[in-house]
Amino acid sequence: MFKKAGLAVIYLGATGLFYLYGDSILVWLRQESSLLLVTGMAVLLALFPVLPYPVVGGVIGAAFGPVLGGAVTWAASTLASVLMFLFVRYGYREWGAKLLHGQSGLARLNGYFERNAFLAVLFARMIPFVPSIAVNGYAGLSRISFLVYASASALGKLPAMLLFALVGDRLTGDPRQALVTLGMYVMFLGIVFSLYRLWKRRGRSSQV
Repeated sequence: MFKKAGLAVIYLGATGLFYLYGDSILVWLRQESSLLLVTGMAVLLALFPVLPYPVVGGVIGAAFGPVLGGAVTWAASTLASVLMFLFVRYGYREWGAKLLHGQSGLARLNGYFERNAFLAVLFARMIPFVPSIAVNGYAGLSRISFLVYASASALGKLPAMLLFALVGDRLTGDPRQALVTLGMYVMFLGIVFSLYRLWKRRGRSSQV
């Protein structure tokens, strides 16, 4: 119990520090030329999400360009999600097992999630309004394998992270190109959402 409380206090304390110095960190990201340091800071900003990550990705994209900036943003976000998964999995696993499998209704929902873990995590990562920290935490508490979670997260995060960097780069040039990019991404999300609904309907029909 004390171990869990201590971990939570440390995490909340670090989150508070990033909140206090958020503006200064963004200024530093715009000016820093070291790829390694920027990547490390991007990992921390993903782990402690007090700054909107699209803003972080946009700043990095404007500084390093859409390709390199997108790669940095994607790698940092993926690494952060893996670290958070491991933090939850090994810090709160027993509590999570009681929560997710101790109640019949929640246990059925979680069982469906675990049977379709790769697709569930993949689609959740592709939809930008699904909080990344919620996906990290829920997956860590569940029984899905680390390999399935990591591979689905890495693949699902790729489009959004590249988009954030590309928009940031375009906003420093021609803003109209950023609008075109956003429009294409909205179309992409529409396709993903349609595939997700189809997948859910097939899942329900298979249970009948």
